[in-house]
Amino acid sequence: MKFAFTKNQIVLAAVAAFGTVGMTVVSTAAFAAGKTPGKYAAGDFHNHTTCSDGAISMQKLVKKSTDKTDTPWGLDWFVQAGHGGSGNRNCTLVEDATLATPAYPLTTQGPSTTWQSSVPSVAPKGLASGTAPNQNMWRWQSVQEFQYPVIEYLSALKNQPMFIGVESVVAGHEHSSMSIITGQIPLSLDTAVLPAGPVTAANTSRYTALGNATALAQWEYCFDRNDTDTSRGNPLVGTTFAGGGNNWNCSVTGSANASDVSWNATALKLVPAGGTGTGDRGHLKTVEAVKWMAENHPNGSYYIPAHLERAGPFNPDGNNGFNIEHLRNFNNAAPKVAFGFETQPGHGASANRGEYQPLRQTIQGVSTDSVGGTTYGGTGVYGSQVGGVWDALLGEGRNFWFFASSDWHNRGNFGPDDRRTTQDFYPGEYQRNYTMVRNGADKLRPQSIVDGLRTGNNFASSGQLIDRLAFIACVSYPGVQFRSNAAVEALAVTAATNNTDIDKAGCATMGEKLVVRPGAEIVVSIVTRDPAGTNYSPYSFPNPSLAQVGITQPMNAPVLDHIDVVRGLVTGYKTPGAADYSGKWPINTSWLKADGTTADLSAVPAGAKNTSAAVVKTFSANGASAWNSFGNPSDETTYLKMTYRIPAVAASQYVRLRGTNLPASVPFETDANGNPLADVYTNAGDLTRLKIPCNTVGTNVPAAGVNYTGIGIDGCPSHLPTVAGQKYVAYDVAAWADLWFYSNPIYIEVAGSTAVAGVK
Repeated sequence: MKFAFTKNQIVLAAVAAFGTVGMTVVSTAAFAAGKTPGKYAAGDFHNHTTCSDGAISMQKLVKKSTDKTDTPWGLDWFVQAGHGGSGNRNCTLVEDATLATPAYPLTTQGPSTTWQSSVPSVAPKGLASGTAPNQNMWRWQSVQEFQYPVIEYLSALKNQPMFIGVESVVAGHEHSSMSIITGQIPLSLDTAVLPAGPVTAANTSRYTALGNATALAQWEYCFDRNDTDTSRGNPLVGTTFAGGGNNWNCSVTGSANASDVSWNATALKLVPAGGTGTGDRGHLKTVEAVKWMAENHPNGSYYIPAHLERAGPFNPDGNNGFNIEHLRNFNNAAPKVAFGFETQPGHGASANRGEYQPLRQTIQGVSTDSVGGTTYGGTGVYGSQVGGVWDALLGEGRNFWFFASSDWHNRGNFGPDDRRTTQDFYPGEYQRNYTMVRNGADKLRPQSIVDGLRTGNNFASSGQLIDRLAFIACVSYPGVQFRSNAAVEALAVTAATNNTDIDKAGCATMGEKLVVRPGAEIVVSIVTRDPAGTNYSPYSFPNPSLAQVGITQPMNAPVLDHIDVVRGLVTGYKTPGAADYSGKWPINTSWLKADGTTADLSAVPAGAKNTSAAVVKTFSANGASAWNSFGNPSDETTYLKMTYRIPAVAASQYVRLRGTNLPASVPFETDANGNPLADVYTNAGDLTRLKIPCNTVGTNVPAAGVNYTGIGIDGCPSHLPTVAGQKYVAYDVAAWADLWFYSNPIYIEVAGSTAVAGVK
């Protein structure tokens, strides 16, 4: 949805030539063809309901996230994942009759009703905290007995792929998006007969699930930091835990288990002590958590640290943050499970974008920023900084991928049906993951979705900047097996226009590697679509950020300005315990200066950077590296394409993409090289730093307190912060003004150079 000025975009990008490194071993190009057919499908795996600390019921969030009429941003797949731990609200209850179904009819009680105050009353199991009728239910029980049946029922009712996940409260760290899909959404659901009948208060038909989320519930009991239950998943009768429950044991084969100092013999799980060393002990428990997933559910689970820069660097004596060594530890322990991070966080419309901010909390008596101090174009510094943490991980040849999420909770100062927000966007409304789901002739299912996430064949885009991307690399041997630029470009065009990827020997796409001999030439082709029409922004007035550089462009009709190609060398896995294995990002003004500028990579420890990574090519509509546009009659839209040739490769490497609606040198948004600047200049948490004025006066501006559900607000909204009579860009306006997409990398392994060991 977009394209301001009738121009849709697709892009073909590529990469500058790499210098030779003297590797001479000869090999043949290799890449296995024969993939199961699939398409890119849009989804979200991190969001909240009244099951934890969200503002709306599961049913309402599912409708908002997957519906394609009332909320036209409907996703192709959806994972409902609230915080781990416990909660006291009965999130199976609905707000109003529009959400009622025969299995879950409207009652006189809404989704903020406590479990014990519900009719009939629901008793929390295990060692429940709180006082009746407001006792908390452990998330393991909520997931197992209530949330899973709701999501299974809605999945069948709507015939859409959904399943349950958890945003775990991580021992030793902060939060992580995860799921175990074993047992969820079984094939038998395809022919299930769902409850029928009139939707009335008297109809109390209860849906009985065919599948289960018992494996996910067990993980939550065993490894979530906020689960201090010791019941092994059993009910409490009197002063003892009754039999006949789950009787869980959290042991991991080959681990210390009962001989670990943190082991609790009653709970049969690790319960690290607090105080000095809390973070280190917690991290060891979390490594056990991913090992347990790899042992018991290797193909049916994922573990993706969420907004991982937000809580600051790792605290060895508390539960804050992730350094790069922790990501390496997770990936080493369970490479098929811990395969990426959520470095483009949700909360994109909050006062501090992503809820990242300077001096966010105190760690060991020191006032500490979120890592990087803030986001950069809505992305955390680990993912946004070229040559930083993500490039360091890719430079090892790891399967470690970039993801985004909504982290939906609420609309801040507005109601859940308002299109304005000072806090969150709905899943799919602003950010989305586009994942290659190889389902062949079958429908989309949880397994094919998780498999797609694991492959890294995924790109993330905000504000519908792009919705199609073909990014491929093919080998060519001059004089032996020559592939022309046009031939590779044709493959990319076909892939993009069909919303799929390539299946061609000697070619690779995102999350894959291309194995070649030294001296090979690599043809890189990129095709993308900046969708026609408007996006999902409610604002039609000109983008204030672009107005600073004389560009008039409606907020709800952004145009892709350019695509950067980032390249880095692969030098192999770091050795645990070595000096360059660990590295804490600089804190406070050692990175983010008082004026909002940043230090450079010289301030970053060796273990947390890859200095070979750089932007090697930038493509745009004009200039020496201009893309070409072409129309696609089948969808009546315009695509952009470009191809680049990498001559005589001699060293293993990777290429990845990023793109934005902002040109270089937009004040307070991008630097002279097009890199995103710190978002402190549009964060309303510190009014003294606001810099970008919003001056458009509109006629279609809702009055204060009036709910606005439509689109096309044509003037700067009243909720923007005003300083000395001047409105400034912040909140949702800042997010809609500043859009980015990121692709995952393509690896190129040169025989005789470093092996890309983490990717097949």
